[in-house]
Amino acid sequence: MADRIGIADMETVLGLMRDAARSEVMSRFRRLDHADIRAKTSALDVVTAADEAAERAITRALRDLYPDALVVGEEAVAANPALLSGLGMAELAFVIDPIDGTANYAAGVPLFGVMVSAVAHGEVVGGVILDPVCDIAAVAARGQGAWLHDRDGGRRAMRVAPSTPPQQMSGNASWRYLAPDLRDTVTRNLPRVMGSWDFRCAAHEYLMLVDGKCHFLLFNRTLPWDHLAGWLIHQEAGGYSAHFDGSPYRVTDRDGGLLYAPDRAGWQALRDLLFSTPG
Repeated sequence: MADRIGIADMETVLGLMRDAARSEVMSRFRRLDHADIRAKTSALDVVTAADEAAERAITRALRDLYPDALVVGEEAVAANPALLSGLGMAELAFVIDPIDGTANYAAGVPLFGVMVSAVAHGEVVGGVILDPVCDIAAVAARGQGAWLHDRDGGRRAMRVAPSTPPQQMSGNASWRYLAPDLRDTVTRNLPRVMGSWDFRCAAHEYLMLVDGKCHFLLFNRTLPWDHLAGWLIHQEAGGYSAHFDGSPYRVTDRDGGLLYAPDRAGWQALRDLLFSTPG
């Protein structure tokens, strides 16, 4: 089954994500009590009752469809980090981010998403990013392209933006978690690109990137629930990405950063610009 995960399978996954988003996420949006929100590692890293309920609902639905699959949820890993150890070896696994952009969600800002990826034998084979507010989603399966699904059941192919010199690129460099020296370098060089912004939500940043609405993204942390789905969708939409040192991103990688661009030449030019130090 793992080798046969395709677009139809990921569209089925999208359906169960939509169900969970309606019942557990949107039903609680702007209705949370203080007791429903708690900090994890910082004031910007929070978890809510909606995160936990949505993850439980998606996990149950995935296990009904794929009873032998490993299911790795962000909040389950917070409770039991050992769950991550099987991700690179499982015949089939699903990785869940029940609410990406939880700080926005908890603040009542409608910029958050739900992300699920499928992994087979250490390779990402499927990805879905859902915007539950607008009810649109990006869906991809390895070798089968990337598709935007609208709320009315229509779909169209997604493509990254055309390559352009980095001075004409726009995107987001998530600099907060960079090492201090690299953070200083990147933030000093960011004004050299055409524009940069931060939604505090990788799901929405990926949705812009894979639909050609911006050119680049830069992340330091490479947690699987944050990036596996977006990484595959970006590849299937024609883009190029790699760790900061140019090596390929792997499911089991936990460091090395990620830089996305329209193509390899654009990636190299952007990297040279953002990581350059004064001569």
